[in-house]
Amino acid sequence: MRGLIATISGLVLAVASAAPALAQQATKIGQHNAWGTYSYQSQAGKVCYVLTVPTDKQPPSLDHGDMFFFVSQRPGQQVSYEPQFIAGYNFQEGSKATVTIDKKTFSMFTRGKSAWVENAAEEPVLIAAMKTGTDMKVSAKSGRGNPTSYVFSLKGISAALASIAKCK
Repeated sequence: MRGLIATISGLVLAVASAAPALAQQATKIGQHNAWGTYSYQSQAGKVCYVLTVPTDKQPPSLDHGDMFFFVSQRPGQQVSYEPQFIAGYNFQEGSKATVTIDKKTFSMFTRGKSAWVENAAEEPVLIAAMKTGTDMKVSAKSGRGNPTSYVFSLKGISAALASIAKCK
């Protein structure tokens, strides 16, 4: 677990480079099993988010780069979360990423190295599934056309999200 925590802490800088808004000096708030909690100050106010790294990357022969799944709280809104998947490579143009938790599947649109829930109305449904699930699988296609998949632990997601619910 310590290795995972060190990896998450060390990879905040990689998230910052993938998402320029996060480059504004993210501060670690805490750690909840597989999920770290962070905040930074934006022009719209304080932004808090939780993030984790995959426990499995397939196929193992590919260089996946740094991978993250994170959920940010939108500034100025009460407990409204935006899930995002960030890859260490560009996705195939026009491709979709798929998130699967138990028997629930969610489609994400991709742009560059990032993917977001295609239907914003499903974001709360995905968050609810994350809170009750054990693991989350994300499947995508790299810019080179390679099918990839990742497993993320959901252990600690409820506590992590609860810890940033009052973040202002």
